[in-house]
Amino acid sequence: MDPLRQSPSPSSSRASSPRTFSCERLGYVGIEAVLDQLKIKAMKMGFEFNIMVVGQSGLGKSTMVNTLFKSKIWKSTMPGLRVPMPQTLQLHSVTHVIEENGVKLKLTVTDTPGFGDQINNDKCWDPILGYINEQYERYLQEEILITRQRHIPDTRVHCCVYFVPPTGHCLRPLDLEFLQRLCRAVNVVPVIARADSLTIEEREAFRHRIQDDLKTHSIEVYPQKSFDEDINDKILNSKIRERIPFAVVGADREHMVNGRCVLGRKTKWGIIEVENMAHCEFPLLRDLLIRSHLQDLKDITHNVHYENYRIIRLKESHALPRGPGWVNLAPTPPGPGKVCRWAEDDSDEDF
Repeated sequence: MDPLRQSPSPSSSRASSPRTFSCERLGYVGIEAVLDQLKIKAMKMGFEFNIMVVGQSGLGKSTMVNTLFKSKIWKSTMPGLRVPMPQTLQLHSVTHVIEENGVKLKLTVTDTPGFGDQINNDKCWDPILGYINEQYERYLQEEILITRQRHIPDTRVHCCVYFVPPTGHCLRPLDLEFLQRLCRAVNVVPVIARADSLTIEEREAFRHRIQDDLKTHSIEVYPQKSFDEDINDKILNSKIRERIPFAVVGADREHMVNGRCVLGRKTKWGIIEVENMAHCEFPLLRDLLIRSHLQDLKDITHNVHYENYRIIRLKESHALPRGPGWVNLAPTPPGPGKVCRWAEDDSDEDF
Protein backbone atom coordinates (compact mmCIF):
# COMPACT_ATOMS: atom_id res chain seq x y z
CA MET A 1 0.00 0.00 0.00
CA ASP A 2 1.30 3.40 -0.96
CA PRO A 3 2.29 5.17 2.27
CA LEU A 4 1.06 8.43 0.75
CA ARG A 5 -2.46 6.94 0.37
CA GLN A 6 -2.93 5.54 3.87
CA SER A 7 -6.43 5.83 5.30
CA PRO A 8 -6.74 8.89 7.50
CA SER A 9 -6.79 8.46 11.26
CA PRO A 10 -9.90 9.53 13.19
CA SER A 11 -8.16 12.69 14.28
CA SER A 12 -7.00 13.57 10.78
CA SER A 13 -10.47 13.03 9.31
CA ARG A 14 -11.77 16.16 11.01
CA ALA A 15 -12.24 19.19 8.84
CA SER A 16 -9.15 21.32 9.14
CA SER A 17 -9.29 25.09 9.24
CA PRO A 18 -8.57 26.67 5.87
CA ARG A 19 -5.09 28.07 5.54
CA THR A 20 -4.84 31.82 5.19
CA PHE A 21 -2.57 33.33 2.58
CA SER A 22 -1.71 36.94 1.97
CA CYS A 23 -2.26 38.07 -1.58
CA GLU A 24 -0.93 40.95 -3.59
CA ARG A 25 -3.59 43.52 -4.41
CA LEU A 26 -3.65 45.04 -7.85
CA GLY A 27 -5.48 48.19 -6.83
CA TYR A 28 -7.72 49.97 -4.34
CA VAL A 29 -10.67 47.90 -3.07
CA GLY A 30 -12.14 50.08 -0.32
CA ILE A 31 -12.14 47.61 2.56
CA GLU A 32 -11.68 50.34 5.15
CA ALA A 33 -15.09 51.72 4.19
CA VAL A 34 -16.53 49.00 6.44
CA LEU A 35 -15.51 51.16 9.40
CA ASP A 36 -17.60 54.03 8.06
CA GLN A 37 -20.55 51.69 7.59
CA LEU A 38 -20.26 50.45 11.17
CA LYS A 39 -20.00 54.02 12.46
CA ILE A 40 -23.09 55.15 10.53
CA LYS A 41 -25.10 52.14 11.72
CA ALA A 42 -23.98 52.59 15.32
CA MET A 43 -24.88 56.29 15.29
CA LYS A 44 -28.34 55.47 13.95
CA MET A 45 -28.98 52.86 16.65
CA GLY A 46 -27.35 54.78 19.46
CA PHE A 47 -25.74 53.25 22.52
CA GLU A 48 -27.01 51.95 25.84
CA PHE A 49 -25.16 52.17 29.13
CA ASN A 50 -26.52 51.15 32.53
CA ILE A 51 -24.71 52.20 35.67
CA MET A 52 -25.47 51.57 39.34
CA VAL A 53 -24.20 53.68 42.23
CA VAL A 54 -23.98 52.12 45.69
CA GLY A 55 -23.05 53.77 48.95
CA GLN A 56 -24.32 55.33 52.12
CA SER A 57 -26.44 58.47 52.04
CA GLY A 58 -24.53 61.75 51.97
CA LEU A 59 -21.54 60.53 49.95
CA GLY A 60 -22.44 62.57 46.87
CA LYS A 61 -23.65 59.78 44.56
CA SER A 62 -26.27 61.92 42.78
CA THR A 63 -23.86 64.82 42.36
CA MET A 64 -21.17 62.50 41.00
CA VAL A 65 -23.51 61.10 38.35
CA ASN A 66 -24.50 64.63 37.30
CA THR A 67 -20.82 65.57 37.12
CA LEU A 68 -19.90 62.51 35.04
CA PHE A 69 -22.41 63.26 32.29
CA LYS A 70 -22.64 67.04 32.80
CA SER A 71 -26.40 66.71 32.94
CA LYS A 72 -29.08 66.88 35.60
CA ILE A 73 -29.55 63.12 35.78
CA TRP A 74 -30.47 63.15 39.47
CA LYS A 75 -31.86 66.03 41.49
CA SER A 76 -29.66 66.56 44.50
CA THR A 77 -31.21 67.21 47.90
CA MET A 78 -30.98 70.84 48.97
CA PRO A 79 -28.53 71.44 51.85
CA GLY A 80 -30.27 71.57 55.22
CA LEU A 81 -33.41 69.85 53.93
CA ARG A 82 -34.26 66.81 56.03
CA VAL A 83 -35.24 63.77 54.03
CA PRO A 84 -36.88 60.79 55.79
CA MET A 85 -34.48 57.85 55.94
CA PRO A 86 -35.94 54.81 54.15
CA GLN A 87 -36.70 51.91 56.44
CA THR A 88 -35.45 49.42 53.87
CA LEU A 89 -33.09 49.63 50.92
CA GLN A 90 -34.93 50.90 47.85
CA LEU A 91 -33.69 50.94 44.27
CA HIS A 92 -34.56 53.86 42.02
CA SER A 93 -33.76 53.95 38.30
CA VAL A 94 -33.95 56.86 35.89
CA THR A 95 -33.30 56.82 32.14
CA HIS A 96 -32.18 59.75 29.99
CA VAL A 97 -31.07 60.08 26.38
CA ILE A 98 -27.94 62.19 26.11
CA GLU A 99 -26.82 63.43 22.68
CA GLU A 100 -23.39 64.80 21.88
CA ASN A 101 -22.10 65.56 18.36
CA GLY A 102 -24.77 63.35 16.81
CA VAL A 103 -24.08 60.38 19.10
CA LYS A 104 -27.01 59.29 21.28
CA LEU A 105 -26.48 57.52 24.59
CA LYS A 106 -29.41 55.97 26.42
CA LEU A 107 -28.20 56.19 29.99
CA THR A 108 -29.90 54.38 32.87
CA VAL A 109 -28.71 55.17 36.40
CA THR A 110 -29.81 53.06 39.36
CA ASP A 111 -29.41 54.49 42.84
CA THR A 112 -29.59 52.52 46.09
CA PRO A 113 -30.80 54.91 48.82
CA GLY A 114 -30.79 53.29 52.22
CA PHE A 115 -27.76 51.04 51.68
CA GLY A 116 -25.76 50.74 54.89
CA ASP A 117 -27.87 53.38 56.68
CA GLN A 118 -29.67 51.05 59.07
CA ILE A 119 -28.62 49.92 62.52
CA ASN A 120 -28.87 46.31 61.39
CA ASN A 121 -27.36 45.99 57.91
CA ASP A 122 -27.52 42.20 57.80
CA LYS A 123 -27.93 41.08 54.18
CA CYS A 124 -28.61 44.62 53.03
CA TRP A 125 -27.01 43.65 49.72
CA ASP A 126 -29.75 41.15 48.83
CA PRO A 127 -32.02 43.67 47.03
CA ILE A 128 -29.06 44.92 44.98
CA LEU A 129 -27.90 41.47 43.91
CA GLY A 130 -31.51 40.50 43.30
CA TYR A 131 -31.98 43.50 40.99
CA ILE A 132 -28.82 42.66 39.02
CA ASN A 133 -29.92 39.04 38.55
CA GLU A 134 -33.41 40.18 37.64
CA GLN A 135 -32.02 42.15 34.69
CA TYR A 136 -30.05 39.08 33.58
CA GLU A 137 -33.22 37.02 33.81
CA ARG A 138 -35.18 39.50 31.71
CA TYR A 139 -32.52 39.45 29.01
CA LEU A 140 -32.36 35.64 29.09
CA GLN A 141 -36.13 35.30 28.76
CA GLU A 142 -36.03 37.51 25.65
CA GLU A 143 -32.98 35.76 24.23
CA ILE A 144 -34.45 32.24 24.36
CA LEU A 145 -37.66 33.16 22.56
CA ILE A 146 -38.08 31.28 19.32
CA THR A 147 -39.12 34.51 17.62
CA ARG A 148 -36.83 37.16 19.04
CA GLN A 149 -36.69 40.90 18.69
CA ARG A 150 -34.02 42.22 16.36
CA HIS A 151 -32.73 44.30 19.25
CA ILE A 152 -33.22 42.96 22.76
CA PRO A 153 -33.63 45.81 25.27
CA ASP A 154 -30.55 45.73 27.47
CA THR A 155 -31.28 46.64 31.09
CA ARG A 156 -28.34 44.69 32.49
CA VAL A 157 -26.08 46.64 34.86
CA HIS A 158 -22.81 47.26 33.02
CA CYS A 159 -20.95 48.88 35.89
CA CYS A 160 -21.42 49.45 39.61
CA VAL A 161 -19.60 52.40 41.17
CA TYR A 162 -19.10 51.63 44.86
CA PHE A 163 -18.65 54.69 47.10
CA VAL A 164 -16.33 54.11 50.04
CA PRO A 165 -16.76 56.53 52.97
CA PRO A 166 -13.61 58.67 53.52
CA THR A 167 -12.85 57.25 56.95
CA GLY A 168 -9.11 57.11 56.31
CA HIS A 169 -8.84 53.73 58.04
CA CYS A 170 -9.72 50.64 55.98
CA LEU A 171 -12.70 48.92 54.40
CA ARG A 172 -15.49 48.05 56.83
CA PRO A 173 -16.68 44.43 57.22
CA LEU A 174 -19.87 45.51 55.43
CA ASP A 175 -17.83 46.73 52.44
CA LEU A 176 -15.74 43.57 52.27
CA GLU A 177 -18.66 41.15 52.51
CA PHE A 178 -20.72 43.02 49.95
CA LEU A 179 -17.86 43.49 47.46
CA GLN A 180 -17.04 39.78 47.60
CA ARG A 181 -20.56 39.02 46.43
CA LEU A 182 -20.93 41.96 44.07
CA CYS A 183 -17.75 41.32 42.05
CA ARG A 184 -19.04 37.90 41.03
CA ALA A 185 -22.11 39.42 39.36
CA VAL A 186 -21.09 42.78 37.90
CA ASN A 187 -18.14 45.04 37.06
CA VAL A 188 -17.28 47.02 40.20
CA VAL A 189 -15.32 50.28 40.29
CA PRO A 190 -14.69 51.48 43.87
CA VAL A 191 -14.11 55.17 44.58
CA ILE A 192 -13.21 57.15 47.69
CA ALA A 193 -16.12 59.54 48.07
CA ARG A 194 -15.74 63.16 49.18
CA ALA A 195 -11.96 62.87 48.92
CA ASP A 196 -11.56 66.58 49.68
CA SER A 197 -12.14 65.70 53.35
CA LEU A 198 -8.76 63.94 53.40
CA THR A 199 -5.28 65.38 53.02
CA ILE A 200 -3.15 64.14 50.14
CA GLU A 201 -1.11 61.98 52.52
CA GLU A 202 -4.22 60.55 54.18
CA ARG A 203 -5.74 59.85 50.77
CA GLU A 204 -2.73 57.86 49.57
CA ALA A 205 -2.47 55.89 52.81
CA PHE A 206 -6.21 55.12 52.66
CA ARG A 207 -5.89 53.97 49.04
CA HIS A 208 -3.09 51.55 49.88
CA ARG A 209 -5.05 50.11 52.80
CA ILE A 210 -8.05 49.53 50.55
CA GLN A 211 -5.87 47.89 47.90
CA ASP A 212 -4.38 45.61 50.58
CA ASP A 213 -7.87 44.71 51.83
CA LEU A 214 -9.05 43.87 48.30
CA LYS A 215 -6.00 41.69 47.70
CA THR A 216 -6.23 39.93 51.08
CA HIS A 217 -9.90 39.02 50.54
CA SER A 218 -9.43 38.07 46.84
CA ILE A 219 -11.80 40.79 45.60
CA GLU A 220 -11.25 41.51 41.91
CA VAL A 221 -12.58 44.90 40.90
CA TYR A 222 -12.66 46.24 37.37
CA PRO A 223 -10.47 46.09 35.30
CA GLN A 224 -9.63 42.49 36.16
CA LYS A 225 -6.15 41.21 35.28
CA SER A 226 -7.55 38.02 33.75
CA PHE A 227 -9.43 39.99 31.08
CA ASP A 228 -6.43 41.87 29.65
CA GLU A 229 -6.47 40.80 26.00
CA ASP A 230 -3.07 42.05 24.82
CA ILE A 231 0.03 43.91 25.94
CA ASN A 232 -1.56 47.31 25.28
CA ASP A 233 -4.54 46.44 27.49
CA LYS A 234 -2.18 45.19 30.17
CA ILE A 235 -0.15 48.41 30.18
CA LEU A 236 -3.22 50.67 30.27
CA ASN A 237 -5.13 48.63 32.84
CA SER A 238 -2.09 48.24 35.09
CA LYS A 239 -1.90 52.03 35.41
CA ILE A 240 -5.61 52.14 36.25
CA ARG A 241 -5.31 49.36 38.85
CA GLU A 242 -2.53 51.31 40.58
CA ARG A 243 -4.91 54.26 41.12
CA ILE A 244 -8.04 52.33 42.13
CA PRO A 245 -9.95 53.29 44.20
CA PHE A 246 -10.09 56.74 42.62
CA ALA A 247 -10.29 59.64 45.06
CA VAL A 248 -13.13 61.72 43.66
CA VAL A 249 -15.06 64.90 44.33
CA GLY A 250 -18.36 65.70 42.64
CA ALA A 251 -19.77 69.12 41.78
CA ASP A 252 -22.51 70.26 39.45
CA ARG A 253 -21.98 74.01 39.77
CA GLU A 254 -19.61 76.21 37.79
CA HIS A 255 -17.33 78.90 39.23
CA MET A 256 -14.94 81.45 37.76
CA VAL A 257 -11.27 80.66 38.42
CA ASN A 258 -8.64 82.94 36.84
CA GLY A 259 -11.07 83.91 34.10
CA ARG A 260 -12.06 80.30 33.42
CA CYS A 261 -15.43 78.71 34.10
CA VAL A 262 -14.82 75.41 35.92
CA LEU A 263 -16.85 72.74 37.69
CA GLY A 264 -16.01 72.79 41.35
CA ARG A 265 -16.93 73.03 45.01
CA LYS A 266 -16.54 76.39 46.65
CA THR A 267 -15.15 76.49 50.19
CA LYS A 268 -13.84 79.35 52.31
CA TRP A 269 -10.32 78.17 51.46
CA GLY A 270 -10.87 78.22 47.72
CA ILE A 271 -12.48 76.24 44.92
CA ILE A 272 -11.91 72.52 44.45
CA GLU A 273 -11.84 71.89 40.70
CA VAL A 274 -13.22 68.43 40.01
CA GLU A 275 -11.55 68.19 36.58
CA ASN A 276 -8.15 69.22 37.92
CA MET A 277 -5.93 66.20 38.63
CA ALA A 278 -4.05 68.24 41.21
CA HIS A 279 -7.28 68.42 43.23
CA CYS A 280 -8.91 65.00 42.72
CA GLU A 281 -9.03 61.98 40.41
CA PHE A 282 -12.45 62.54 38.90
CA PRO A 283 -10.94 62.74 35.35
CA LEU A 284 -9.62 59.17 35.76
CA LEU A 285 -13.06 57.88 36.70
CA ARG A 286 -14.71 59.74 33.81
CA ASP A 287 -12.15 58.46 31.30
CA LEU A 288 -12.55 54.88 32.54
CA LEU A 289 -16.36 54.84 32.45
CA ILE A 290 -16.92 56.85 29.27
CA ARG A 291 -13.91 57.60 27.12
CA SER A 292 -11.80 54.45 27.19
CA HIS A 293 -13.65 51.46 28.71
CA LEU A 294 -17.39 51.93 28.17
CA GLN A 295 -17.60 49.29 25.44
CA ASP A 296 -15.31 46.94 27.36
CA LEU A 297 -17.59 47.19 30.39
CA LYS A 298 -20.51 46.17 28.19
CA ASP A 299 -18.54 43.34 26.58
CA ILE A 300 -17.46 41.84 29.90
CA THR A 301 -21.01 42.14 31.21
CA HIS A 302 -22.32 40.17 28.23
CA ASN A 303 -19.48 37.68 27.73
CA VAL A 304 -18.59 36.96 31.36
CA HIS A 305 -21.15 37.95 34.00
CA TYR A 306 -24.27 37.37 31.94
CA GLU A 307 -22.79 34.20 30.43
CA ASN A 308 -22.13 32.81 33.90
CA TYR A 309 -25.73 33.50 34.89
CA ARG A 310 -27.02 32.04 31.61
CA ILE A 311 -25.05 28.80 32.04
CA ILE A 312 -26.39 28.27 35.56
CA ARG A 313 -29.97 28.92 34.50
CA LEU A 314 -29.83 26.68 31.43
CA LYS A 315 -28.36 23.87 33.50
CA GLU A 316 -31.39 24.19 35.76
CA SER A 317 -33.73 24.04 32.75
CA HIS A 318 -35.62 20.75 32.59
CA ALA A 319 -38.26 20.89 29.86
CA LEU A 320 -39.14 22.24 26.46
CA PRO A 321 -42.43 24.11 26.14
CA ARG A 322 -45.40 22.67 24.32
CA GLY A 323 -47.20 25.92 23.70
CA PRO A 324 -45.49 29.32 24.09
CA GLY A 325 -42.45 30.35 22.13
CA TRP A 326 -39.71 30.25 24.74
CA VAL A 327 -37.65 27.57 26.41
CA ASN A 328 -39.04 27.04 29.91
CA LEU A 329 -36.56 27.34 32.73
CA ALA A 330 -36.72 25.35 35.92
CA PRO A 331 -37.78 27.23 39.04
CA THR A 332 -34.92 28.57 41.11
CA PRO A 333 -34.88 28.96 44.88
CA PRO A 334 -36.72 32.20 45.67
CA GLY A 335 -34.44 35.11 46.36
CA PRO A 336 -34.85 38.80 47.05
CA GLY A 337 -35.80 40.69 43.92
CA LYS A 338 -35.66 37.52 41.84
CA VAL A 339 -37.99 37.47 38.87
CA CYS A 340 -38.42 34.22 37.00
CA ARG A 341 -40.94 32.82 34.59
CA TRP A 342 -41.98 29.53 36.08
CA ALA A 343 -42.45 26.61 33.75
CA GLU A 344 -46.09 25.91 33.07
CA ASP A 345 -45.37 22.48 31.64
CA ASP A 346 -44.92 19.67 34.15
CA SER A 347 -43.17 17.40 31.68
CA ASP A 348 -40.13 15.60 33.06
CA GLU A 349 -38.38 15.30 29.73
CA ASP A 350 -34.77 16.44 29.71
CA PHE A 351 -33.00 18.06 26.81
